[in-house]
Amino acid sequence: MAIRINLKKTDRILFCASKWWGDPDMPQDMQYPTIKVTDEGESIDYPLTFICQINCEDIAPLDPEGKLPHEGMLYFFAAIDEWLGYESATGTGAGEWPKGEFVVKYAKAINFETFQSCMLVDDQDQPLTDRELEMEFSSCGDNDEGLKLLGMPSSPRTHEAFPDMINFLQLCGDDVSGLRLGDSGTLNLLIKEQDLGFGNWKRTKAFLCSH
Repeated sequence: MAIRINLKKTDRILFCASKWWGDPDMPQDMQYPTIKVTDEGESIDYPLTFICQINCEDIAPLDPEGKLPHEGMLYFFAAIDEWLGYESATGTGAGEWPKGEFVVKYAKAINFETFQSCMLVDDQDQPLTDRELEMEFSSCGDNDEGLKLLGMPSSPRTHEAFPDMINFLQLCGDDVSGLRLGDSGTLNLLIKEQDLGFGNWKRTKAFLCSH
């Protein structure tokens, strides 16, 4: 079984909780991921978009096979600014994305005293991130569409391109307000099951299927 992700607005403070958008809450020694881009002839470090963080205790009851960590925090980042309607120094279309345009991070333990929110602000110190959403989890079918962890990619084209990989995180633009992944597209972060088990996050691949 896969794990369905449902998003909802909330007034709760989601520090060190599972959340979508907003700002990641990370250990002090964890670096916010960036990608090298050229802007007006100058090479700069451009921050990836923070997608979500998952408090792994929330998903443990839905993962009886232990494919995912059951403690600590998982983080997902990707170069999706343009798909959110923002001007972006990056631009990746359909197909497999180059390394560096998506990043998975993991903290083995959550510590409310040492974790800190990594906030991105503009030149006027105004937040650059969208309002955070609370994440709720439930079971779903392996081949279901929508936002989910585990299972298989819902697009046959993606599965054909990576037959030996499973879905790590699936994003469907129709399920996230403001996110447009081409024409009803789906972005899958994919990983081999053995790499998932050993925490080899760097072996994750990203594939955007635009229908």
